[in-house]
Amino acid sequence: MENIIVSEVDNEVVTITLNRPAKKNALSTALRDEVSDTLNKLSENDNVKVVIITGAGDVFSAGFDLKEFEKGMKDKDFNDMLWSSSDRFHHTILFFPLPIIAAVNGLAIAGGFDLAAMCDLRVCTENAVFSHPEIAFSEVLYSPLHELLGGALARELCLTGREVTAEEAKQIKLVTSVIPQNSLEEEVKKITAQITRASRDNLIKTKSKIIKRANITGRLTLEL
Repeated sequence: MENIIVSEVDNEVVTITLNRPAKKNALSTALRDEVSDTLNKLSENDNVKVVIITGAGDVFSAGFDLKEFEKGMKDKDFNDMLWSSSDRFHHTILFFPLPIIAAVNGLAIAGGFDLAAMCDLRVCTENAVFSHPEIAFSEVLYSPLHELLGGALARELCLTGREVTAEEAKQIKLVTSVIPQNSLEEEVKKITAQITRASRDNLIKTKSKIIKRANITGRLTLEL
């Protein structure tokens, strides 16, 4: 796989690294499909209890690949494929039966913010920034952020597109901790060590309750 790096299972944990650092880990169709395929396989691996998603370099993800949107405006078939890939990507993450942790190592913008919000837990580095600048030209994925933060704050962040610093993200409980860049891996290991004390069966049952309580359905991306 060129667009993501998938680690070996280590203490019942697997890390997926978005691997397009030159493109700020933009979520291309190919990258999204690789993530979806990988998560589907991991969901069936009895040796896995937790998945971590992070970005290569110093950016988590700057969102969807805008060049693909431009191509989609001119090519209907490609546009249909783009949105089909998008729906599958979002639904695969939202319905993944085990805990997913977003290790946010920098900018989490637009679709990158969505990706972090769709994970179960988030930790971030001191240089992390979250925002939805795409409100200026496109729709925003609203439901996951509403479920995390409540309507008042989710509406503000989605409608204004303003930036949320790492410090504010901790204050509003978007992230569980803010740590120095070189301590991110260590912090994530502490969290996964706590999670993996539970049996895989208990984690699956609890995640099922999380999904049900969040009222996550099979809705299309633009309806979320």
